Amino acid sequence: MAERVYKAAKYIRLSYTDDKENESDSVQNQRRLIDSFIAGHPDIEVVSERVDDGVSGVIFDRPAFKAMMADIEAGKINCVIVKDLSRLGREYIETGRYLRRIFPAYGVRFIAIGDNIDTLKGDSDDLVVSVKTLVNDAYSRDISVKTRSALHVKRAGGAYVGACPIYGYRKAESDKNLLVIDEYPASIVRDIFRMKIEGAAAVRIADTLNSLGVLSPCMYKKDRGLPHAKNGYADKADAKWSATAIIRVLTNETYTGTLIQGRQSTLNYKIKDIINKPESEWARAENAHEAIVGKLDFDLVQKLMRLDTRTAPGREKVHLFSGMLVCGCCGARMTRKINTAGGKKYCYYYCPTTKKQGCPSAQMIKEDDLVRSVLESVKAHIINVASLDALLASGDGRRMAEALKARYAAQIEESEQRLRQVRGFKASLYENMMGGLLSKEDYRALKLKYTGDESMFAAAIETLRQELGDVLAGKGERLRWTENFKRFENITELDRRAVASLIHSIKVVSKRELQITFNYHSEYEQAAALVSETGEALEVA
Repeated sequence: MAERVYKAAKYIRLSYTDDKENESDSVQNQRRLIDSFIAGHPDIEVVSERVDDGVSGVIFDRPAFKAMMADIEAGKINCVIVKDLSRLGREYIETGRYLRRIFPAYGVRFIAIGDNIDTLKGDSDDLVVSVKTLVNDAYSRDISVKTRSALHVKRAGGAYVGACPIYGYRKAESDKNLLVIDEYPASIVRDIFRMKIEGAAAVRIADTLNSLGVLSPCMYKKDRGLPHAKNGYADKADAKWSATAIIRVLTNETYTGTLIQGRQSTLNYKIKDIINKPESEWARAENAHEAIVGKLDFDLVQKLMRLDTRTAPGREKVHLFSGMLVCGCCGARMTRKINTAGGKKYCYYYCPTTKKQGCPSAQMIKEDDLVRSVLESVKAHIINVASLDALLASGDGRRMAEALKARYAAQIEESEQRLRQVRGFKASLYENMMGGLLSKEDYRALKLKYTGDESMFAAAIETLRQELGDVLAGKGERLRWTENFKRFENITELDRRAVASLIHSIKVVSKRELQITFNYHSEYEQAAALVSETGEALEVA
């Protein structure tokens, strides 16, 4: 009787976590080992070779493995040969299911050369197989833990660990964990932010870039042979700029030099479904790489995107005061309207809820009058900010800061002395009660009082120290917010950039009265109070 010939599939798998320098794990070596084994077994005929390169053994949803299983189900093969058991899989339960149930159900002969397993010859002792699959599973868990830990450390240190840098950056040649500016796409990113600040909507920016023939992020990376995300919504042959792509650029803080990673993860090494992590668990590193967009411009764009930025019919940009103008009576957003009289157009703003809320018609204001009044107010405020900044930076300002620091230090010392006194009284209570000087009722009452005093003085000291820290760090914060105003010192007309950069809101009380709240209002008030308070202290001294 002729010996049965088995139709075999050579299955080869190499994980991305395997040591690529280890020749024994290479695809070539696995192939040579299996071919050598088959050469000595005339009862085996190779039908196919299936290779999963760079695929984890924890999951069984692998392309080549699934193709092999399809051949098994179709009756094309009835023998599977691997280098060792770990090549089939490293997950204990699923690997056992294939060995004990699925392969036997299809009459498949399984051979793991390195582990001396051949189900035809009964070499697969169940206990040995169980131990080996458990060891392989534990190995995968250990690798997963070490990999996650290493990535966490790198992210915390500001090292880039992603595969595909965002549009505008590339990996440095000397350090694959450092992002450097890719100048051409970076210039496009700057243009996108500029157009948004000037009032253009996202769809208009996308249309402009497409009309100029600027390649979308995905197409640019494909054209340059750069790493890019596969099978995404933009991974298609004719991918163009879209409003969504523009918004992704405008909201990505990476462009300010801040690296944010670890937004997504998997539950564990066996479950590969992606989950979104809470913001508190993200890895955030300031100044991790060179910025393409300044922090002030980025913050300004985020503000603009929160405002009502609907464009007028036939226009490409939002209105000058869009999202900022409110009725001083009811607080509703004011509406812009154009009337034509005598062949001339007149623009004005009015409260759309006048009839419902009973707002007076005095809330209506002409656009020309509004622009003129706001411009004069902006100029005056910039002068005040510049004067305040100069005073704080001058010798008098430094003397003011020193005087304020001395005052805080004296207050802290006094509070600490009171705290030590209270703790001394509290410590002696028990001894006085045991000595008969205090009753139990008095002991409890006094202990409760001193505990409250202790908490009060401790909290006061902490508050004073925080305020002193704010004073010591005041210079850096002062520079940040005052520079936002000083860069418009020579302003002669209003544009969207200036309005959005300087103004938080404009309340129309009447045709002759506006209440303008400028950006950094609290910082301005604190600085003015500092000048006033320390100035009085210097006069007294």
